[in-house]
Amino acid sequence: MRAMPPKTSCPVTLSQFLAKAEPMKVTINGQDMLAEVKQFSTGSFGWYMNAKLALTIDGKMVSVQIGMNMPLVGSKDADRGEAVAGAPAAPTASTEE
Repeated sequence: MRAMPPKTSCPVTLSQFLAKAEPMKVTINGQDMLAEVKQFSTGSFGWYMNAKLALTIDGKMVSVQIGMNMPLVGSKDADRGEAVAGAPAAPTASTEE
């Protein structure tokens, strides 16, 4: 039987992340978009983006739906930290991740 690898711990607390993380620029097919800072309903935290993008295939315009979750590895079990005064609460969603 194989041993399970050890869990990766997240080096930042939730409060540190919410206070210091910034939206992340994501470029897809040359188009810049922003992934927003988010605390997921699962308890993990990271960045989230939901957008539509128009592309051309064989001269025809098509629309694609983009859904991107980028949780920090180990953030679900990370220390919540102390509440940060003045830090905006990140919205939660029930269907992500």
